[in-house]
Amino acid sequence: MANKPGKIDRVPQQMSLLDCLERIQAEKRASRDPEGSLNINVALRRAMKRAIKQCHLSRHQIAGEMSHLVGVEITKTMIDSWTAESKPQNRPPAEYIPAFCRATGSNEPLEVLTDAAGIFAMPGPDALRAEIQRFAEEERRARAEKRKRELFLQEIESKRRLI
Repeated sequence: MANKPGKIDRVPQQMSLLDCLERIQAEKRASRDPEGSLNINVALRRAMKRAIKQCHLSRHQIAGEMSHLVGVEITKTMIDSWTAESKPQNRPPAEYIPAFCRATGSNEPLEVLTDAAGIFAMPGPDALRAEIQRFAEEERRARAEKRKRELFLQEIESKRRLI
């Protein structure tokens, strides 16, 4: 006999995940921020450096892709100056951050901005579909690798039996 789906018992005092996130954001907005608490210069630079390091593209290629996306020439030198902690006066224009994130495949720099603004951002449906597809491809590769090893193990074991 098949199990019937049961009703979810909801405790009246229990908050939903969305309610919890809204409460946290409201508490952040209500608390008085100390002077300089939103100076995200160093955090943004470090997030951009990590994104570049984890990206398979070179800085020249990232600059080229960003140029294509925003329709303005962006050079490797510009990216270098934005990420150099020794040049605090050089900051990336905010309108270039989405192109940087797309080019590197990292949302971390954008997350630095949204966290500072006190908002919670989630990837759109297309990004989620792409991520799901990537997970599916990784699963297929892992299954294929597992199968190769199983066949190799069977081969080794059959040779041992012959000896």
